[in-house]
Amino acid sequence: MILKTFRWPMGITALGLAAAAVFWGWEAFGVVLILSILEISLSFDNAVVNAGVLKKMNAYWQKIFLTVGVLIAVFGMRLVFPVLIVAITAKVNPVEAVKLALNDPSRYESLVTDAHPAIAAFGGMFLLMIFLDFILEDRDIKWLAWLERPLAKLGKVDMLSVCVALIALLVVSQTFAAHAHTSSGHAVDKSSTVLLAGVAGLITYLIVGGLSGHFENSLEEEEEREEEEEAKARAAGRTVSAVGLAGKAAFFMFLYLEVLDASFSFDGVIGAFAITNHIFWMALGLGIGAMYIRSLTVYLVRQGTLDDYVYLEHGAHYAIGALAVILLVTIQHEINEVITGLVGVVLIGASFWSSVRRNKKLEAEGGDAGEGPHESEEHAGARA
Repeated sequence: MILKTFRWPMGITALGLAAAAVFWGWEAFGVVLILSILEISLSFDNAVVNAGVLKKMNAYWQKIFLTVGVLIAVFGMRLVFPVLIVAITAKVNPVEAVKLALNDPSRYESLVTDAHPAIAAFGGMFLLMIFLDFILEDRDIKWLAWLERPLAKLGKVDMLSVCVALIALLVVSQTFAAHAHTSSGHAVDKSSTVLLAGVAGLITYLIVGGLSGHFENSLEEEEEREEEEEAKARAAGRTVSAVGLAGKAAFFMFLYLEVLDASFSFDGVIGAFAITNHIFWMALGLGIGAMYIRSLTVYLVRQGTLDDYVYLEHGAHYAIGALAVILLVTIQHEINEVITGLVGVVLIGASFWSSVRRNKKLEAEGGDAGEGPHESEEHAGARA
């Protein structure tokens, strides 16, 4: 199962590292390898969260996620996105931006660095909304019950997550953004830029997340209508494909996953410039890492890992909240990518260990690890 799921990333890794060594030498080989590891370590929480969405999609859309989705992730976010950022900030066309990346990589890197406040505000607000909507929702299974129980009660207030996110954005725009650092090391006022980018990130989340949630909630109704259409078609001697009806819901969930992946990749793309400013080395290394994360997402879904280890999704969302805060802080203060990666790994590792302890406790009590008593889960989570 593991080899089958990860065969494409393994093959691309071999080809990518070989190409780096042949075309650019052993230095490129090492840089690409390091960037691949960096992307995997920074995005493991992305795989867990994506799996929670992907498990609601059928095998066809899971394949789309691994094929079309990977192309978007690799070429869109890891290659095209940095070029577009430079094109917008430098007010040049994309072709000139590519030439700049190839002929003047130092200037290219400085332009991307100058655009970091806007990128961090957009991605930080999108990820913060994901965390807030998760933590403010009342759930049967609670990991840190002492924290999640009172927050769930507060979450009954309409639009609370949006209010909290906007307050956080206002605070950031008037503090960190007022003294943002540029590539030259000088502090500049980026308040309006951060405010605008943050609002754009919030709006993007509300639109894409709202549409995906709407179609997800109406999926059962669509399936019922599908059955009625098929019955009418059989009576009339015709056949009706189920792809159209089910595809609408899956499409918006797929769109949500792509925007989510884009938000997760911001820190990886920006962090990669600390290692290299070579556009193709960066795209190759981050792209290889992205493929492993995509395959890991599908593996988690097909293995039912989220059902077996029920606190994993909680840990991943806490990691998302931490990443959102880190992105917003980096508008003014530089934070090492190692710290960013370790925060996610520690939170997910803790949630995994809590899940294992919970399962052992339920087995000892003679219960079902997949459907433990509500009270037992809360107590286990509170002790974790």
